Order: sequence, then C-alpha cells, then structure tokens
Amino acid sequence: MKAGVLKETWPGETRVAVVPGVVPSLAKAGIEVVVESGAGDAAGFPDSQFAEKGAVLAGRGEVLADATLLLSVRSFSGGHDAEALERLGPRHVVIGFLDPLQRPEGARALAARGATSFALELLPRISRAQSMDALSSTATMVGYKAVLLAADTLPRMMPMMMTAAGTVAPARVFVIGAGVAGLQAIATARRLGAVVEAYDVRPAVKEQIHSLGAKFVELPLETAGAEGRDGYAKAQDEGFYRRQRELLARVVAESDVVISAAAVPGRKAPVLVTEEMLKGMRPGSVIVDLAAEQGGNCEASEPGRDVVRHGVRVLAPLSLATTIPHHASQLLARNTANFVVNMARKGELQLDADDEIVRESMLTRGGQVVHPRVREALGLAPLAAPQPA
Repeated sequence: MKAGVLKETWPGETRVAVVPGVVPSLAKAGIEVVVESGAGDAAGFPDSQFAEKGAVLAGRGEVLADATLLLSVRSFSGGHDAEALERLGPRHVVIGFLDPLQRPEGARALAARGATSFALELLPRISRAQSMDALSSTATMVGYKAVLLAADTLPRMMPMMMTAAGTVAPARVFVIGAGVAGLQAIATARRLGAVVEAYDVRPAVKEQIHSLGAKFVELPLETAGAEGRDGYAKAQDEGFYRRQRELLARVVAESDVVISAAAVPGRKAPVLVTEEMLKGMRPGSVIVDLAAEQGGNCEASEPGRDVVRHGVRVLAPLSLATTIPHHASQLLARNTANFVVNMARKGELQLDADDEIVRESMLTRGGQVVHPRVREALGLAPLAAPQPA
C-alpha cells in the first residue's frame, strides 16, 4: 500500500503530516511513502531527507493518483481543498485533522466522494491511544508558545530579579483551563520565573497544577458534573458561567498575564473574561486567548488579531503550532504513524470495528458520515445498528 503526503493547502499551515524519521516505521508495516515535492520544506524537512529514508518524491497529481492512503495535517479540514477532494474516491483512506465538530460540512464532502476518513480529533482518550494523541501533541506546542508570546508582549520581565538598582518583582500569570495546553503554559511560565495561578472547572486537575508549582484558584462553585467520561470539560449553563466570571474577576485584575485555554469539544468556547473585567487590569497587561478559533474565552478577542482594549493587549492567535512547525510536525508524524500501524496488517489496512480506536475515530465510510456526534451536528438521523451475524 502507498501512503501519500501532500503539501498542506490550509492557509498558514506550515506543518507536514509525515517526517523522514517515521518513514522506516511505516515501511516496516508494509507501507510505501510517497511525498509531494516540497511538502516538508516549511517545517525544515527538505526532499533530500525524505529520499534518504526511502520515501518516493512525486508531483501532487501523481501522489493523488498512486496513493490509497492520504496523510494530511489540515488539507481536508472542513472540506477545504476542493481540488484534492475531487480526486478522491472509494479506494481512498484519509487521515488527519478534519475538524468534524467545528466544521462538520467537511465530513459530508468526504462522504460524497465515497472516501473512508479518520479524524484525529475523535480519538478516544484511552491508554492504548496515548501514543496516537495528536491533539495533546498540538496542545503542548500551543501552551508553550502562548507564554512566549505573552512574555514578548508584556512591558515587564517575567522573573524576579535582584539588581544594584533594586528588586524587580516577578510577573503574575493566571492560566484558565488546565488541559494539556494550560498545563504546558503553567510549566513554561514557571520556567521563566513568573508567579503562576491556575483555575479549571474540573477539580481533578488541582493536583496536577500543584505539581507544576502553581497555585490552584478555588472557587465556591458546584463542579461535580463538570467533567465528561472522555476527560474533557462539559458545557455548563449560563448561570454557572455568570457566577464563575464574578468570582474570577478579582484574580484577573491582579494578573499581568492571563492565558485562557478553556474549551468544550464541539461547542462554542465559554466567555470567561468580559470587557468589564479588562477595565480592572493594570495597563500593559496581556491576555492570550487560546480558544479564539472556538469563539474565544475573552469577550474582546478578535480571532487572528491583536487588539488593545482599556490598555490591555488581547492576543487571539490561530493555530499557534504552525509557528513551531519542526517539532510540531515531528510529534504529529509519530502520532499519525502509530495510528496507521495500529491498523496495518501485511501492508493493508484492516478496519476492525471491534477496535475502539478505529471505531471511535472513523468519520466517513461507504458514502456515509458514520460518526454519531458528527451526524447529529449535521442534522442526520442515527445510522441503524448493524444486525448480528
């Protein structure tokens, strides 16, 4: 079987789905890798490195014609690459970030071509799938880079310094949302010497926050049902968020940097920092809203733009992982290769419906959108359960 790797067409995307280092592991599973020339250039992986590891270099049309398996980062996300979609057919299997919950129409477009597709965002959060968890790999990059952005923008230093001219107090950083991105933001801010506080609606993460040297902000809210079975935060009603904002206002006002990473999969991000709260912050303070692509945690956020409101600079970056494409590609490629090898048997993909990883991440097959949550988002009736043999 041939696995094709296309040069990404999503606006601003600099990553590549396969790096030279994982080509041998795919070859060991009986999968030949065909790479579009220049696909890895933006991430620092030139064609020569792919060729050294045994990959075949080809033009875009040749990759689409020869490869049965297509590995992408975001080219097919939301049905974006119309030209490539037109070349797909029932023989193709697409794997990548397909954004099925935010842009479910892309799943309909893949189903219309008869292609089988797997969305890396839908991987179940089970131990066996940890080596394939591309969302966590990406969030690690995002949390790290968010703190560097804040440090570069903040008109003061992060660490405490004792100098002949006096002592410089450390910056105060407040992280909202302690998922993978939030935890990495905490760790990075601590390395830079900041005093860090963090809050999450899930009480279970308190210990993780403390282990990184940050203070957990306790709020008198009922959070017993705040975490779903998948480990992600569950959406709450507006009354809960209103009370949460009231309680967070004091901590936000005392912070030099606020990094918000509170998101609910498939839902609009909750607004946790209001315009009114910005008025209470010190001039020159910085907010980095990592939920911008889902609507934003900060009321003043404008996705993809940096704005100043009431003397506070609000950054709402999109796809921060693309600003660290070398290592972001390296981690993503390992996740993707592990996912593929899990299904590969003697050079062919075995789509075993009894495998939870395969079943839960499959988006389309046989001309149908097959994932229940995505069907619901598209307003489609549930598929009939298969009859027992």
